[in-house]
Amino acid sequence: MIFILTLSFSNISNSIEKNYYKDLITDWSRIFPDSNRNAAGPKFFKYIIDKDINYNDFIEYNKLYCAVSGSLIDPNSEPDFLFVTEKETKNKICGDYYKCCIPCSCDIMKYSKVEKMKFKFKDGLKEFFVFTINNPCGKKDFPDRVNKNYFCNGDNINDKQVYKLNGRVVIGLLHNGKTCTKDEMNLVKSHQVTGRFCELRNNTPIENLNAGMGDIFIKLAR
Repeated sequence: MIFILTLSFSNISNSIEKNYYKDLITDWSRIFPDSNRNAAGPKFFKYIIDKDINYNDFIEYNKLYCAVSGSLIDPNSEPDFLFVTEKETKNKICGDYYKCCIPCSCDIMKYSKVEKMKFKFKDGLKEFFVFTINNPCGKKDFPDRVNKNYFCNGDNINDKQVYKLNGRVVIGLLHNGKTCTKDEMNLVKSHQVTGRFCELRNNTPIENLNAGMGDIFIKLAR
C-alpha cells in the first residue's frame, strides 16, 4: 500500500506543468530594468539561454515572447508557419514563429536571417535554428525608442545583454526549423498573412508603416 501511494504522489508531481509565463512575468524587471521592451526579443533569448534548463524548457520559454517586438505572448497562441533565408546557405528554412501580431511575421521574414546554433543544455547538446540580425550598433539612425545599451557596447554587440552568434545578434528561436519543400514554400506564399498581407506590408514605404512595431524593428534590423 505504501508503495502504491508513493507512485501516486510521484505521478501527481510529474503532471504539474511548469508555469513558464509566470517566470517571465516575475523576472520582467530583471530582464528589462527600465521596462523598455521595444524590439528587445534578444533580451528574452539571452535570459532564457542563460538559465540552467533542459531543452524542452528552452523550447517552451521561447514560445512566450515576440522576437520582433519584445512583447510577451499569450501562452495559448498559435504560431505562423513561415520561411526565412538561412544566412550561410541562402536556403529557405521553414518553421513556426510565435508572434504578438501579424506584421511581426512579415518583418521577421524580410529583415532577419536564420542560422544553425548548437548549445549544451542539462539534457545534452542540441542543434536548432535561430533568427539573427546584423550588428546594429554602428547605425546613425539607431531607433531612439529602443534601449541601445541593451544591444551595444559602443559599436560592438553587448554580449552581456544579448546573445551573439557569428558576429550577429540572436533575436529568437525558429521552432521546428527545417529546409523547406516546394509545397511548403507555396503554402507560405499563398497564405493570407504570410503571403498576401506580407507582400503588401513589405512593399509599403517605411515612413507609412503604422501597424505592429511600425518602423522600429525595421530600422534596427535592416
